Amino acid sequence: MSERRLALPALLTLALAWLPKAALAADDCRQLSATGNPEYPPYLWRDPQNPQQLIGANADLLQHVAKALGLAVNVLYVGPWSRAQEEVNTGRIDLLAGYFRTNARALATDFISPPFLYTSSVAWVRKGEGFTYHDWSDLKGRRGGTLVNNSHGQAFDDYARAQLNLEAVPSASQAFQKLLLGRSDYVLFERYPGLALARTLDKDQALDILDPPISSEGLYLALSRKSACNVPALREQLARKVAELAAGPLPAQLVEQNLRRWQRQQAESAR
Repeated sequence: MSERRLALPALLTLALAWLPKAALAADDCRQLSATGNPEYPPYLWRDPQNPQQLIGANADLLQHVAKALGLAVNVLYVGPWSRAQEEVNTGRIDLLAGYFRTNARALATDFISPPFLYTSSVAWVRKGEGFTYHDWSDLKGRRGGTLVNNSHGQAFDDYARAQLNLEAVPSASQAFQKLLLGRSDYVLFERYPGLALARTLDKDQALDILDPPISSEGLYLALSRKSACNVPALREQLARKVAELAAGPLPAQLVEQNLRRWQRQQAESAR
């Protein structure tokens, strides 16, 4: 009995010592940092007026979520897509704003379910130089291009590692340029971002898309497992708000709005 009496004050002292730190951590986590793929319009791209920031449908949706939860989120440009993932994996950035779910990625991040959007990945080819394509097996024996650390869904990724010849490069622009120079036979990239990039490069008339898509995957918010803000309460709040927004028209509306936004910016920069 005497040992229990001694233990209780000690436990109380520890609890009191911990509470201020917990409160401080909660205050610190009212502001989160986020990043993503900077070559990803209409989902994400660098703000021409502030190149250290990312804008787009994913950033807008994340801001809706944050505002509803009383949070502030800074969506930052930290480098190419591979670097953005590294910054989140190490915990230097809290969130990825748009991430396909795979087993390997789930080791470093907690995915916030459900996905807030779905997007299709396709095979891009040179105009007039396409080939018969019905399913993944038709890509075998050809030289393909993709991005470093990119994914097109767990099932396709597993198939590609075992069956396909894919060269990974740092940026989608580089992958498209290699395709146009004949150094690859196809490039795997998502439909909308690919269309936007092709128009930016003034090569939309030089490229074709093979149908059907190779995959259609959900875009998730993903919270770094090394972020000091990754606590169950925050994950639950994020999941609840994302589910509410994903069930309504807002995500699709944001894609359309940002597609028009991107097109206006391109037209202005061409003047």
